[in-house]
Amino acid sequence: MNTRQAVAIRIQQLCAENGYNINSLARKAAVPPTTVKSIIYGTSNNPGIVTIKLLCDGLGITLYDFFDTPLFREMGMEEIE
Repeated sequence: MNTRQAVAIRIQQLCAENGYNINSLARKAAVPPTTVKSIIYGTSNNPGIVTIKLLCDGLGITLYDFFDTPLFREMGMEEIE
């Protein structure tokens, strides 16, 4: 699993925990739904930290809360192609 995939999974987990779908998260975060969809479905290869911060704001969590999970703690170093 790479970081992009982990970010997508984490967004989906947080949506499920909070009862949000993609559109409701996008509205709360003031991010276009197409941006959230592109992160989740893998068409965005490099979701920016500013976008992730906006999503965190919409979810009412910090960036620390977003990344402080076993999903990210257990990831190894990524190879850059």
